[in-house]
Amino acid sequence: MIVEGRVQGVFFRSHTQEMAEKLGLKGWVKNRRDGHVEAVFEGDKGKVEQMIQWCHRGPSEARVTNVLTDREEYSGEFEDFSIRY
Repeated sequence: MIVEGRVQGVFFRSHTQEMAEKLGLKGWVKNRRDGHVEAVFEGDKGKVEQMIQWCHRGPSEARVTNVLTDREEYSGEFEDFSIRY
């Protein structure tokens, strides 16, 4: 997933990690050089959909303008949810 808008410098990554862990999801989130945030979520399909919907809003300081998603089959490759740098 790629989240566009004012999403860097507003604690988007830490809020995303908190929400993903609350939902029991695994994967990662990181800032991109182009100013967007990129994330991968893995887990229960319904919980992933909840996370995607949350990303359309993000934390209160963020101003999300667009969310691009690419869905793939569950692979079980992640052990937790982390912030990548």
